[in-house]
Amino acid sequence: MLQRSPLFDHEPGPAPGWIGAPQHFAWLESIVKCVLVLNVVDAVLTMIWIAQGLAVEANPILADMVHEHPFSFVTCKLSLVSMGSLLLWRHRTRASAVVATFLAFIAYFLLFLYHLQGMDLQLVRRFLP
Repeated sequence: MLQRSPLFDHEPGPAPGWIGAPQHFAWLESIVKCVLVLNVVDAVLTMIWIAQGLAVEANPILADMVHEHPFSFVTCKLSLVSMGSLLLWRHRTRASAVVATFLAFIAYFLLFLYHLQGMDLQLVRRFLP
Protein backbone atom coordinates (compact mmCIF):
# COMPACT_ATOMS: atom_id res chain seq x y z
CA MET A 1 0.00 0.00 0.00
CA LEU A 2 1.29 3.46 -0.86
CA GLN A 3 2.10 5.79 2.00
CA ARG A 4 1.61 9.51 1.84
CA SER A 5 4.71 11.58 1.53
CA PRO A 6 5.45 13.90 4.49
CA LEU A 7 5.94 16.64 1.90
CA PHE A 8 2.21 16.66 1.29
CA ASP A 9 1.04 16.37 4.91
CA HIS A 10 0.70 20.11 5.49
CA GLU A 11 -2.91 20.96 6.29
CA PRO A 12 -4.30 23.89 4.30
CA GLY A 13 -6.21 26.79 5.77
CA PRO A 14 -9.80 27.64 4.89
CA ALA A 15 -10.63 27.39 1.21
CA PRO A 16 -13.19 29.04 -1.03
CA GLY A 17 -16.28 26.98 -1.80
CA TRP A 18 -15.20 25.99 -5.30
CA ILE A 19 -11.82 24.57 -4.31
CA GLY A 20 -10.54 22.72 -1.32
CA ALA A 21 -12.49 19.49 -1.09
CA PRO A 22 -10.39 16.38 -0.40
CA GLN A 23 -10.99 15.08 -3.94
CA HIS A 24 -9.63 18.37 -5.32
CA PHE A 25 -6.44 18.04 -3.32
CA ALA A 26 -6.01 14.40 -4.35
CA TRP A 27 -5.78 15.22 -8.05
CA LEU A 28 -3.81 18.40 -7.39
CA GLU A 29 -1.27 16.34 -5.45
CA SER A 30 -0.98 14.05 -8.48
CA ILE A 31 -0.38 17.04 -10.74
CA VAL A 32 2.38 18.34 -8.44
CA LYS A 33 4.03 14.91 -8.37
CA CYS A 34 3.86 14.78 -12.19
CA VAL A 35 5.63 18.16 -12.35
CA LEU A 36 8.40 16.79 -10.12
CA VAL A 37 8.80 13.64 -12.23
CA LEU A 38 8.76 15.61 -15.49
CA ASN A 39 11.43 17.90 -14.04
CA VAL A 40 13.69 14.90 -13.35
CA VAL A 41 13.10 13.59 -16.88
CA ASP A 42 13.88 17.02 -18.30
CA ALA A 43 17.11 17.27 -16.29
CA VAL A 44 18.32 13.83 -17.40
CA LEU A 45 17.40 14.30 -21.05
CA THR A 46 18.90 17.79 -21.10
CA MET A 47 22.19 16.38 -19.82
CA ILE A 48 22.10 13.66 -22.49
CA TRP A 49 21.38 16.11 -25.32
CA ILE A 50 24.07 18.53 -24.15
CA ALA A 51 26.66 15.74 -23.72
CA GLN A 52 25.99 14.69 -27.31
CA GLY A 53 26.30 18.27 -28.51
CA LEU A 54 22.74 18.31 -29.80
CA ALA A 55 21.28 20.98 -27.52
CA VAL A 56 22.05 23.93 -25.30
CA GLU A 57 20.46 24.88 -22.01
CA ALA A 58 17.75 27.46 -22.66
CA ASN A 59 17.77 28.82 -19.10
CA PRO A 60 20.43 31.57 -19.09
CA ILE A 61 20.93 31.23 -15.34
CA LEU A 62 21.80 27.55 -15.59
CA ALA A 63 23.48 27.57 -19.03
CA ASP A 64 27.03 28.04 -17.75
CA MET A 65 26.55 25.64 -14.88
CA VAL A 66 25.52 22.74 -17.13
CA HIS A 67 28.98 22.60 -18.72
CA GLU A 68 31.16 23.48 -15.74
CA HIS A 69 29.32 21.65 -12.95
CA PRO A 70 26.79 19.12 -14.33
CA PHE A 71 25.98 17.65 -10.91
CA SER A 72 25.34 21.13 -9.51
CA PHE A 73 23.18 21.90 -12.53
CA VAL A 74 20.94 18.90 -11.88
CA THR A 75 20.85 19.55 -8.14
CA CYS A 76 19.97 23.22 -8.62
CA LYS A 77 17.32 22.48 -11.24
CA LEU A 78 15.65 19.80 -9.12
CA SER A 79 15.86 21.92 -5.97
CA LEU A 80 14.35 25.04 -7.51
CA VAL A 81 11.37 23.21 -9.01
CA SER A 82 10.89 21.18 -5.82
CA MET A 83 10.84 24.31 -3.66
CA GLY A 84 8.46 26.03 -6.06
CA SER A 85 6.18 23.00 -6.04
CA LEU A 86 6.24 22.89 -2.25
CA LEU A 87 5.34 26.57 -2.09
CA LEU A 88 2.43 26.07 -4.48
CA TRP A 89 1.28 23.02 -2.53
CA ARG A 90 1.34 24.93 0.76
CA HIS A 91 -0.91 27.58 -0.84
CA ARG A 92 -3.14 25.10 -2.65
CA THR A 93 -6.32 26.67 -1.31
CA ARG A 94 -5.61 29.80 -3.35
CA ALA A 95 -6.84 29.85 -6.91
CA SER A 96 -3.59 31.45 -8.09
CA ALA A 97 -1.56 28.54 -6.70
CA VAL A 98 -3.80 26.02 -8.46
CA VAL A 99 -3.50 27.91 -11.74
CA ALA A 100 0.28 28.18 -11.34
CA THR A 101 0.48 24.43 -10.64
CA PHE A 102 -1.39 23.68 -13.85
CA LEU A 103 0.77 26.11 -15.82
CA ALA A 104 3.91 24.41 -14.48
CA PHE A 105 2.49 21.04 -15.46
CA ILE A 106 1.60 22.23 -18.96
CA ALA A 107 5.07 23.76 -19.42
CA TYR A 108 6.86 20.60 -18.32
CA PHE A 109 4.54 18.37 -20.34
CA LEU A 110 5.21 20.42 -23.48
CA LEU A 111 8.93 20.26 -22.72
CA PHE A 112 8.61 16.49 -22.37
CA LEU A 113 6.91 16.30 -25.78
CA TYR A 114 9.76 18.39 -27.20
CA HIS A 115 12.26 15.88 -25.79
CA LEU A 116 10.27 13.02 -27.31
CA GLN A 117 10.37 14.76 -30.68
CA GLY A 118 14.14 15.01 -30.38
CA MET A 119 14.39 11.33 -29.51
CA ASP A 120 12.38 10.43 -32.58
CA LEU A 121 14.80 12.36 -34.77
CA GLN A 122 17.76 10.66 -33.10
CA LEU A 123 16.27 7.21 -33.75
CA VAL A 124 15.61 8.05 -37.39
CA ARG A 125 19.23 9.16 -37.86
CA ARG A 126 20.58 5.97 -36.30
CA PHE A 127 18.58 3.54 -38.44
CA LEU A 128 18.55 5.30 -41.78
CA PRO A 129 21.68 5.56 -43.93
